[in-house]
Amino acid sequence: MGVLPVEQRKVLTTRLEELRTKALENPEEFWDEHARALEWFRIWDKVLDDSQKPFYRWFVGGKINASYNALDRHVRTWRKNKVALVWEGEDGEVRKYTYRDLYVEVNRVAALLKNFGVKPGDRIALYLPMIPELPIFMLAAARIGAVHTVVFSGFSSDSLARRINDSRAKLLVTADGGFRRGKVVPLKEIADKALEQTFSVENVIVVKRAGVNVNMVEGRDFWFHTLMEGISRSAYVEPEKLDANHPLFILYTSGTTGAPKGIYHSTGGYLVWVYWTLKWAFNPNDEDVWWCTADIGWITGHSYVVYGPLMHGLTTVMYEGAPDYPAPDRTWSIIEKHGVTAFYTSPTAIRMFMRYGNHWVEMHDLSSLRILGSVGEPINPEAWEWYFKVVGKGKCPIIDTWWQTETGGFMIAPTAGIDLVPLKPGSCTLPLPGVDAEVLTEDGAVAPPNTQGYLVVRKPWPGMLLGVWGDPNRYIETYWSRLPGFYYPGDYAMRDEDGYFWVLGRADEVLKVAAHRIGTMELESALVSHPAVAEAAVVGKPDPIKGEVPVAFVVLREGFTPSVKLEEELMNLVSETIGPIAKPANIFFVRKLPKTRSGKIMRSVIRAIVKGEQNLGDVTTIEDPSAIEELKMIVGNSRSQ
Repeated sequence: MGVLPVEQRKVLTTRLEELRTKALENPEEFWDEHARALEWFRIWDKVLDDSQKPFYRWFVGGKINASYNALDRHVRTWRKNKVALVWEGEDGEVRKYTYRDLYVEVNRVAALLKNFGVKPGDRIALYLPMIPELPIFMLAAARIGAVHTVVFSGFSSDSLARRINDSRAKLLVTADGGFRRGKVVPLKEIADKALEQTFSVENVIVVKRAGVNVNMVEGRDFWFHTLMEGISRSAYVEPEKLDANHPLFILYTSGTTGAPKGIYHSTGGYLVWVYWTLKWAFNPNDEDVWWCTADIGWITGHSYVVYGPLMHGLTTVMYEGAPDYPAPDRTWSIIEKHGVTAFYTSPTAIRMFMRYGNHWVEMHDLSSLRILGSVGEPINPEAWEWYFKVVGKGKCPIIDTWWQTETGGFMIAPTAGIDLVPLKPGSCTLPLPGVDAEVLTEDGAVAPPNTQGYLVVRKPWPGMLLGVWGDPNRYIETYWSRLPGFYYPGDYAMRDEDGYFWVLGRADEVLKVAAHRIGTMELESALVSHPAVAEAAVVGKPDPIKGEVPVAFVVLREGFTPSVKLEEELMNLVSETIGPIAKPANIFFVRKLPKTRSGKIMRSVIRAIVKGEQNLGDVTTIEDPSAIEELKMIVGNSRSQ
């Protein structure tokens, strides 16, 4: 990792250090000043209420609206005719919306939602492909105070049903289908299966995208385009003056138990955090064409495709399809065509592009780029160097960001908008102002330099989650109990001699597959639901493209024998239950799993065997050592084939 030269270390004590010190020493004064960059209907009575720790509440008494800050304040200025959204479909179709266009459409959809009886606090589920209607419905919901929960369009009917039931969504918005690699994903069909398992949805609005025939239930299902014919383009819905801690959205993320957690964020604190983190990290300007490649079904899409760029008055790009379809240069052609200046993508995508070779990049003029970004997982130095040299031509700094669904926005990242500290390939550098991050040992002491420990955040920040929807105890247990008094995100990290952070991956039973979090318990629950499976253990295996892929070890019930057919059934079961992204790379049939004498599966041992490590850790508590030998043999044989 290395140590910075003395002259470069001085950079760390300039404007960035001043802001970080001010934010941590006097957070209420700091955030009182910075929150005023947004437009509030009413200023807060108290910046931070910490009387019910860890349920921190920011800007108490303040009144604000996300839709108003993303649209209304821009349409009163010259930006009303600026392009707000550039959308490109997988088939090459392009739609452009000015801020005035988006304002008109969001008001019309807000009126539509009110016609369906949606009120402040009601939840609406959005199960849509990456089409403009998705951010339009998000902003319309925010305008009237409804709470949106976006469900990634790659999830199965079971996954959709679980999220609808947990949030008790009143309305579902979906599409007839979406396009992925030239094929139609039958979203309405999947949604119909999900609705067989739900109880709260009263109506379904269907956007016509794929042009395929779908079943429409009379009295429940309505075509979006037909409904909109009855709503004037001059429709205006006054934005609700919402309490700063009114929930803006619920977004489900995998955890260490089978059920996904409904992470919900405030309106006021979240907006302030997303606005300033984008400003500090990427230093956006009015000439920027911003492209965050994330799907809006994930937090990155919420924060940095929709809310963050629009609050800054940027032009934000959305692309519907796969980044390498129909050819490996699709991403570079979009950058060239639309003059993208700021490009923010995942290490998984970068490694995929590396595999295709430099010539696909060099076919296109990428001279518009001024800054690059990385999100979703730690980026390996080799990918960082390729990204910097081949894509950025050695002139674009890489903003490597660490954050998660729960934090709302960037937490540790280089700060092009304050002082751009010297970059180190693979390090997300230093915490942003207001983030008191540290690496601790098992007993809660600060870890020495270059020593792996647990990443923690020691003080609250405005963008933090309000809690876990409907389950306050799970919020406390998951995030505040591992190292009492500190927010625990579940990642390993270390700091080097210069204080730079190096995030090393998950410390809990959550996989990072292509930058998407998938709980091992959720995978194991799907496998065990098969009548042939008695037990299952899932761990992550390093993958050169996706970063990590699931590997499953399965113990069969009496009367069942391993077979290729059964393996295929289990693969398909996981795909259907959770989604194709969760499909295991391998399924190994074993006689028994390594367990402690108390019956706990020793996943750390399984993980070490899968990775080919010689040191398996402490195995003194194992019930039957032969289980380890069997795993070693099976995994070893798979490598030699």
